[in-house]
Order: sequence, then structure tokens, then C-alpha cells
Amino acid sequence: MSVASMTGYARAEGRDAQVSWVWEAKSVNGRGLELRCRLPSGHDALEVAAREAANRKLKRGNIQLSLTVTRIAEAPALRVNQELLNQLLVLVDNLGPQHQNIAPARWDGILSMKGVLEPTEAEDADADGVRAGRETAMKATLEEVLDQLALMRLSEGRRIQAVLLSQLEETATLAGRAGACAVLRPEAVKERIRQQVANVLEAAPALSEERIAQEVALIAVKADVREELDRLRAHVAAARELIEAGGPVGRKLDFLSQEFNREANTLCSKSSDVELTRIGLDLKAVIDQFREQVQNIE
Repeated sequence: MSVASMTGYARAEGRDAQVSWVWEAKSVNGRGLELRCRLPSGHDALEVAAREAANRKLKRGNIQLSLTVTRIAEAPALRVNQELLNQLLVLVDNLGPQHQNIAPARWDGILSMKGVLEPTEAEDADADGVRAGRETAMKATLEEVLDQLALMRLSEGRRIQAVLLSQLEETATLAGRAGACAVLRPEAVKERIRQQVANVLEAAPALSEERIAQEVALIAVKADVREELDRLRAHVAAARELIEAGGPVGRKLDFLSQEFNREANTLCSKSSDVELTRIGLDLKAVIDQFREQVQNIE
């Protein structure tokens, strides 16, 4: 199972005899799952279906979903405005005897009068049935566009997954280099502790044995970064497991990236060696890149 990105775009179309429609879905990073719908007037009921479908198919991200409906151009069905036609016929009968020198009214002329013929919707005969069928078809297209969006997010997620694994490999390599530094070899650590204890005693020769023991313990703790390196390796292993398991692991990876950063900062603060400090800074750079990529993961 692959991890998924939170960014993507999808488009799906549908139509029936009277209208065509287009669903568009855009997704960007977000702390949770937030859906914003832009629906034309008269289609507000589709928002409920959109939210249910988004919750089933997606876990995180800011989703913008829009529906565009266009009426298909065709000759409209016409109906006669019988009331207006009757009024015109009465008027023609009344005026005919008074204007015998004028040609009698023709049907094409009467029917061309404004308002006599009115366009009517083809669906009026069974409006409820047509609307219900259209809504069902629009919901099917909605499912299609969200499926396409989920697939695009998975495709982008596979690319990010490769980058994350590469960055984890680099982190593990740097941790190995840090552990191999000459300054961390036991004899070097002992010598550094001995020298620092000598400096303490020279600065304050009257210290009690208890205070000297405390100072030695503090110096030893500061000189030893093996614990930080061990935790770094453990975090790398945990992050790899999460990525290989796949699914919505973005929040857990974000937490681990914070732990990575904490260990790298501690390593740099403890370091008294140029080479170890340089490795620590390289670690921080890779970890920052890792965390930036993790922000895109669902």
C-alpha cells in the first residue's frame, strides 16, 4: 500500500438529453479533511453526497469541489398560450368588419405574435422523475471525479515516497558517519573527560569530592552522543516501516520528523569537534527536507 499525496486535480463529465455537467476537484495540503463545494442554484442537495463520498475516499487535505451545469442547445418544445390566442381571435373578429380593405389575418401572423407560442421544458411532463434521474447520474460522476482525484494523489504519493526513503537513507548514513568520528572513540572520550576535569580542578581546587563527581558526570553526559545516534537510527527504522505500510501516515511522519530534528539539535549542541558539528548540520539540512516533503503526505 502506497502513501498518498494531498495535492491533486481531477475532472469528470456527464450529460443527459437536456443538460451536460462537469465536476472538478482540486486538493491541497491541510491539517485535516476540509471540503468546500461550489454548486449551481438548485443543486444544493448534492453537497451531502459530496461530503459522504469525500469522507469515504480521502483522509486529509483541503478539497475544492465544483459543479458546472450547461443546458444543451436544442430547439425548445413550444406550447400555445390558449388564453392569449383566444383574446387575439376575438379582436380579429371584432376588427374585421370595420377594416374590410385590410387582408384577413393569417395563422402564421397570429402565431408569431409575442407570447402566443411559449417555450416549455421537455421534462415538464415528468419533472420529478427527470430531476431524480439526473441527480443520480450527477452523483455517479461525482464518485468518478473523486476516484480520479484519489488515484492522482496516490501517483504523486509514490513519487514523494521515493524521495522520503532516499532522505531516510541519507540520514542513516550521516548517523553512521557521526558514530565513526574519531572524537567519539572511547579513548578519545576518556582523554577529553580527563582534560576537562583537570580544567575544573584547576579553576576550583577546593571542590568537594561530591561536587567533583557531579562535574565529571555532567562532562561525561555532554561528551556522549551515542544515545542521540541510537534514537536517530530507531526513528529512521520507524519512518521506513510507516512509509512501507502506506495509508494515511502523514501525521505520524510529521511527529517523527520533529524527533529527528530534536536529536540533530542535541548532537550539534553537544559537539566539541568540527567534523561532528559538520555532520550534525548536514543532518539538520536533510531532516528539514524530509519534513518539508512530509507536509504533502496524507
